[in-house]
Amino acid sequence: MKRVGVRCDVGPARGIGHVMRCLALAEEVRRRDVELVFVCDAHTVPWAADQIAARGIDVHPAVWTAAEHVELFERLELDAVVLDSYDLDASVYSAARALPTLAIVDGDLRGAEADVLVDQNLAAELDHPTLPPGSVRLAGLPYVMIRDEVLEHRPDEPPTSRPTAVPKVFAFFGGTDAFGAGPYVARALAATGLPFEATVVAPGPDLAAQVAAVELQPHQHLQVIGPTTQLATEVRAADLTISASGTSTWELLCLGATTGLVCVVDNQVMGYERAVGTGAAAGLGLLSALKADTSSVVPTLKRLLTDSAERGRLASAGWELVDGRGRERVADALLGLI
Repeated sequence: MKRVGVRCDVGPARGIGHVMRCLALAEEVRRRDVELVFVCDAHTVPWAADQIAARGIDVHPAVWTAAEHVELFERLELDAVVLDSYDLDASVYSAARALPTLAIVDGDLRGAEADVLVDQNLAAELDHPTLPPGSVRLAGLPYVMIRDEVLEHRPDEPPTSRPTAVPKVFAFFGGTDAFGAGPYVARALAATGLPFEATVVAPGPDLAAQVAAVELQPHQHLQVIGPTTQLATEVRAADLTISASGTSTWELLCLGATTGLVCVVDNQVMGYERAVGTGAAAGLGLLSALKADTSSVVPTLKRLLTDSAERGRLASAGWELVDGRGRERVADALLGLI
């Protein structure tokens, strides 16, 4: 049996996006009778560690230098390596190419090199970065890697509008909400003055307390939950889903969710602008602007809460963009190297 190693970032500040898309690829690769092992500090985010463990995948702690990677990869007897990191030095990528390698990137290569480079972001195929020698690039939404949990809930047909007097809102910002977006989105929802039933994911007790403290009007209801393994179910039940414009964006589009995006960090700007520009998601702006003035997003939220036709249009547009088969295409490229 072939064995593939996956070296990815994860942590309270980094979040879990790298792990989530690597798990999607892992699910597809294992379906083809290939063994997987993760190399990451999953223990720093217990929910992420649980997700990896639930799939029966072994985990080794992250290493950082080129020499440490070479030693570990040899000890694990790997046949190929997947790299998904913003933090690794360029020397690690060069050393890893002693094996067949696939690297997942987002726009800027950040020193990454590999036999196959995957940029699964919207319109990435329109960019033309200078590639390292011997590399090929797979770019755009045809290569978005979606997890089983999401694919199982993807509707067979484009969603239609669902008129309702009290819309259901689901808000989450990654496995850690590293930038504290949840409380500000809750305040903005309350500021609309409109009725809603909202569920906000708050990964830690401090964030949960801040969200729970938001003052609501009598016709507004909000519950706070921790990280959930029922993400796709919550999204499908919601009339509006609000999230950071990171890796989860593509899962939401695949599910046919009516999506409102908050750009929580600089490296999300390009993906945010492109997703909003296609009309597949509504833009709620930069988190820094939301923190400075909660009222800045109130007009957009009012439209999303009251206009069921607009919600239906957004949901259908997103569903059309992401077909859910990207991981198959990436797995074909990866296993074609072995």
